[in-house]
Amino acid sequence: MAIGPMQLLLILLIVVLIFGTKKLRNIGQDLGGAVRGFKDGLKESEGAAAPSPQIATRDGAVVIEGEAREKTTDDAGKSA
Repeated sequence: MAIGPMQLLLILLIVVLIFGTKKLRNIGQDLGGAVRGFKDGLKESEGAAAPSPQIATRDGAVVIEGEAREKTTDDAGKSA
């Protein structure tokens, strides 16, 4: 049993009559703010779950995530 366009318009008309346009606008803004906050929270949790690799130099060696290798001329040219 599918809901057609006429049934949707009738439901929308009843909702507008019950709540009013101002109340519906406020509900929409609150719902949009909640969704925006949820998306921001997801972005923050993704950033915390996958930290960026730590890069450090020690006595001519480059250490990336605990692995050490000797510095080459390419590494020296790229470092600022």
